[in-house]
Amino acid sequence: MRMLSVFTALVCALTGGLVAAPAPAAAVRPRTQATPSFNGTVWAIAFRGDVVYVGGSFTAVTFRGRSFPRRRLAALDARTGAVLRWQPAADGTVRALAVAGSAVYAAGDFDTISGQRRGAIARIDASSGRPAGFAHRIAGRATTLAIGNGRVYVGGRFATVDGTARRNLAAFSHTTGALDRSWRPSAGGQVNALAATRGRVYLGGEFRRVNGARSADRLAAVGASTGALVRGFRAQAPATVLDVAVDARGVYTATGGMGGRAVGYTASGAVRWTHLFDGDVHTIAVMGGIAYVGGHFDRACRRTSTVRQLGCPAGYASRVKLAALDGRGRLTGWNPRANGTVGTHVLTTHPARHRIAAGGAFTRIGGAGRERFALFG
Repeated sequence: MRMLSVFTALVCALTGGLVAAPAPAAAVRPRTQATPSFNGTVWAIAFRGDVVYVGGSFTAVTFRGRSFPRRRLAALDARTGAVLRWQPAADGTVRALAVAGSAVYAAGDFDTISGQRRGAIARIDASSGRPAGFAHRIAGRATTLAIGNGRVYVGGRFATVDGTARRNLAAFSHTTGALDRSWRPSAGGQVNALAATRGRVYLGGEFRRVNGARSADRLAAVGASTGALVRGFRAQAPATVLDVAVDARGVYTATGGMGGRAVGYTASGAVRWTHLFDGDVHTIAVMGGIAYVGGHFDRACRRTSTVRQLGCPAGYASRVKLAALDGRGRLTGWNPRANGTVGTHVLTTHPARHRIAAGGAFTRIGGAGRERFALFG
């Protein structure tokens, strides 16, 4: 989740031993409801009750024959698909969204929101769409957000925040908006994804070290309040990590490399399962014990894989840009079939409504027109 998924209280178990997890729920229906069309790529999605916030590179949203100007930010009614009046305007691509209370946080390539100076990160009122007094200067790119522990965590590729050294990671107080002076981990390369629990922040990306430690290679955990490396989490990521998710069972990653992979880990970083695809897995989201994945793949191995495996000895199954895996990493029958060369960039779950939203560069789902956004459930 370049995106913030909606986590359950069970996620807190990841700070130590895992609690007993319930059996996986049934996957959401693979058919989508009628939703608006976006004229540019969707990179970010966040739920707040029955409102779904969308960010990307689009400048217009069309629903039932009517076009609405929306500059890289929009809000929809998740029940009906209707475009809501919420319309802050970003002057650059929005790459991440996260919701906390009455605030919508955005990160991306923008310099202004609705004409007000906001360098790569902004806080926006969830009802009015007005930018709040949360103005910071990030020297570089902000690409991912997570919220937890009274903080807004941000990752990307940057060197300073408000003139203070922060190497690709930073945190702000959700209450005051101030830069957190005590949380100061350092990643030796771009951070693509963050996932926060009560005691840890998991990060994935292109880095090969965190806080100088070579053991933190593309996937690591740091303390939620101090940023110290969690030595008890020692994962071996097979390739660049593009997204991270967590639940009571463990940690999940979407990776690129020689055939993309979805990988499930324990809270200590041991591999639980691996599933191989024929293209990068860009995004992963977990709900009810099922891991939903999206990317630019067209096929998935029929059986679970090994971390080093290339190719599928048992053959491939068609899974075009979207797939779902059960609690043991096995391919399920969920097969919505998106399209496009790039496919799906973001998946975000809403467990309370048993929904999942997809965004990206696709234009069809299951043969029906769904331009760059789809809602299941």
